[in-house]
Amino acid sequence: MSKGVFNVPIASNEAVKSYVKGSSEREELLTTYMEMYNSSVEIPLYIGEKEIYTNNKKDISPPHDHKHKIGKFNLADKSHIEMAIESALAAKENWSNLPWNHRVAIFLKAAELLAGPYRSKINAATMIAQSKNVYQAEIDAACELIDFFKFNAQYVTRLYSEQPESSEGIWNRLEHRPLEGFVFAITPFNFTSICANLCAAPALMGNVVIWKPAATQVYSAKIIMDLFKEAGLPDGVINMVPSNGAEIGEVVFKHRAFAGLHFTGSTNVFRNLWQTIGKNISNYRSYPRIVGETGGKDFIVAHKSANPKQVATGISRGAFEYQGQKCSAASRAYIPSNLWKEIKEQIVKDVNSFKMGSPENPSNFINAVISEKAFDSIANYIDFAKNEKDAEVLVGGNYDKSKGYFIEPTIIITTNPNFKTMHEEIFGPVLTIYVYDEKNWLETLKIIDETSDYALTGAVFSTDRYAIDEATKVLENAAGNFYINDKPTGAVVGQQPFGGSRGSGTNDKAGSVLNLLRWVSPRTIKETFNPANDYRYPFLEE
Repeated sequence: MSKGVFNVPIASNEAVKSYVKGSSEREELLTTYMEMYNSSVEIPLYIGEKEIYTNNKKDISPPHDHKHKIGKFNLADKSHIEMAIESALAAKENWSNLPWNHRVAIFLKAAELLAGPYRSKINAATMIAQSKNVYQAEIDAACELIDFFKFNAQYVTRLYSEQPESSEGIWNRLEHRPLEGFVFAITPFNFTSICANLCAAPALMGNVVIWKPAATQVYSAKIIMDLFKEAGLPDGVINMVPSNGAEIGEVVFKHRAFAGLHFTGSTNVFRNLWQTIGKNISNYRSYPRIVGETGGKDFIVAHKSANPKQVATGISRGAFEYQGQKCSAASRAYIPSNLWKEIKEQIVKDVNSFKMGSPENPSNFINAVISEKAFDSIANYIDFAKNEKDAEVLVGGNYDKSKGYFIEPTIIITTNPNFKTMHEEIFGPVLTIYVYDEKNWLETLKIIDETSDYALTGAVFSTDRYAIDEATKVLENAAGNFYINDKPTGAVVGQQPFGGSRGSGTNDKAGSVLNLLRWVSPRTIKETFNPANDYRYPFLEE
């Protein structure tokens, strides 16, 4: 029984380690990387207290060396999904009744473990199986995940503490109940932190979770499950079941206790899942919560007053960090004619200076794309641009998958603002630039707003405050995260709550109290201390 009102430790963002040459963290991480790279692991299903091995297994290989095997993982079938749901529901009563401060304590402990003994493990796993360089792994798998755990703990205390007013003789209270059933988390390959948070955020609020990680992220997902277990998360609260999407959906979306979907992935998949939920709506005990962060066709627009070097740097980092495999990555840019020559020289110089190769060499800025399927899709876009009259490849454009799935960072120039690569999501190291007449600023802003179905991130570069204000207004609905004189990537928990609308998702802002609100069902309690004894009101007197 809780006997106090508790304040959690004040959250602050985890400091990003530099990993400079000769540093202890660099030596530790690279040693851990090589140990894990040269080991073999078999990853089970995590269902309740059981680790289950099946007859259906898939190999795990680094994208930058796809002939090298680092292990395999087990795939769940329908019977395992049913078992996972039973396990989650069996754990639900004890977990949801556990005082909130004990739930918070588990995830605060997970943050401390992640900052300490798990830091190198989770970074190395992310580097190996998701082909992230040292810095990209650090800001994602370690720092952002630590921030999610710590800031969500702070947000939950704020949420619970906000209470309604009470008039004389009445005490009004507000409870935030877990959802009635289980939450289904479907997570992507590109951010280890997002994968963990999509499970942890609903669990923190007292929910139980069925987790389907992407096949290309299962390696770091295992480290996440190890972390949760060591932090003291009870069995059955989060059940990890890698599986075929159609097979798991067949069970989950027909189950009466399905209560919510926490999703990050493609727009088309999310729309199909929403349709499936809609078709089954009469089967459910309650209306499921649907939270999704999906695709992006993120933009950079430069005003004629912008600093060319800053624009070029925003493009180089915003478009090509982690091979452009970020929902927030800049994929289209609009450059004024007066700045084009200088920006062009700088971005060509930047891209030609990028080193590409395995993450085990920290000097490699560019690594491999995630899979052969992704490689082929991205290569097709590059080939398309090469063969069109209204486009040309300015720099890059080559690719090779003989050893790893390597694609050169590629910049396409087009004279058509509606060119295919200006409005379709590519999810790779490809940026398309449209050079506009510097006099057509307002018209260009309108083109940006109308070109894409997505509305995730965007950036404006300008030294003219009137132009910044105009862009902010015209592009109000074009991006859920809008950046002024900065690249459109790198949202920090507690500083820039992340999410977009239109075709980019439900904009429920991961890394804020807004997301946690989606995983609870409020109950208002009114207690009257002096109840009425007569139905008659004074106005009834004759």
